[in-house]
Amino acid sequence: MRAARLIKMVLLLQARASMTAAELADELDVSERTITRDAQALSEAGVPVYADRGRAGGYRLVGGYRTRLTGLARSEAEALFLSGVPGALREMGLEDAASAARLKVSAALMPSLSDASHAAAQRFHLDAPGWFTAPKTPELLPAVADAVWDDRRLLARYRRGDSDVERALEPYGLVLKAGVWYLCARVADRDLPVYRVYRIDRFTAVEESKERFVRDEEFDLPAFWNERAEAFARSILRAEVVVRLSPDGARRLPYAVDPAAAREALKVAGEPDADDGWVTVPLPVESEEVAHSQLAALGPDVEVLAPESLRARFTDDALRLATLYRRP
Repeated sequence: MRAARLIKMVLLLQARASMTAAELADELDVSERTITRDAQALSEAGVPVYADRGRAGGYRLVGGYRTRLTGLARSEAEALFLSGVPGALREMGLEDAASAARLKVSAALMPSLSDASHAAAQRFHLDAPGWFTAPKTPELLPAVADAVWDDRRLLARYRRGDSDVERALEPYGLVLKAGVWYLCARVADRDLPVYRVYRIDRFTAVEESKERFVRDEEFDLPAFWNERAEAFARSILRAEVVVRLSPDGARRLPYAVDPAAAREALKVAGEPDADDGWVTVPLPVESEEVAHSQLAALGPDVEVLAPESLRARFTDDALRLATLYRRP
């Protein structure tokens, strides 16, 4: 355990010019005191780890030291081949580059690991789009991907409503969500940083600039996407309904409506009825029409109390079902 941590510490310092004890402790999930002891152990073993004192200090490797610890374990080699997503790479125009990289890595592996690529491919396959959809690769995706990789500004024209809008963008990253490609970009002509998300299939034209932009190194693509995705999910829940749920209905609610909204609603639900355990829940929904189709999946385990118009829909559904299934 400690040996693996020491190797990772050397590789981290090799990859970065200098790291503080706090940064190393965070990366290795240990205390700063442990980092101090590990640095001393490495130094005693002949690895030239040097500690700079002071507020701007940290640990670094002296004299351009490079470790020769380049061997891969089987699990590491297999995980490496899992890191490529063939479909996404193909759509971005990177399939040939990825194939060449895999061949080079395979050639460098020990003979005992030569089957790592095949083993990984036979044990994991990513199919990103949802069911019953026919994903279509946006025609302009390769051009956008080129700009993302090369940190070049884009002049993009995209559909917004019934008109086209043109924006100068600094393309920070791409996201593939449920078969749909999105671009996370900073609007280039704003004094303050404004980051937005664009569906690439709505772009009608892109022109890559020769001008590179300076990337904000503090921008965190996964964190930004998660924040925007959660905000979008909340923003579309503009209406509210009040329902009663059986114990089974409460259990199934997160599978019928927005899961986060369901969980929050159940936290503030009233006390269960003493006789049958049903609970009354105020539930945010996208619209009455969407709520009607979603809550119908719960069948007799949900009763709509408000609004009255939605309750009337379910009353009509119940009467029609009773007529349809009435026994002779």
